[in-house]
Amino acid sequence: MEKIRFVEEDGTETEFFVEEQTRMNGYNYLLVTDSQDDEAQAYILKDLSKDTDPQASYVMVEDDREFEVISRLFADMLEDVDLETES
Repeated sequence: MEKIRFVEEDGTETEFFVEEQTRMNGYNYLLVTDSQDDEAQAYILKDLSKDTDPQASYVMVEDDREFEVISRLFADMLEDVDLETES
């Protein structure tokens, strides 16, 4: 399973496991988890980088409406996985 490193604004680094990815309205989204355990926390990251940027620049999706829409999309893609969503 692919891992990515997420660097927060304060410089804190966290590694996430990429569970799924999708594209919607011109943005790439990643569904990531903090571990491979059954009780892992899931997060949705949105890519804000430009095509010309050397690296992707992801932020946590915090907008409630956007989070709900993307959560449903990922839930449909992963029918056999139980996603409990909280924004």
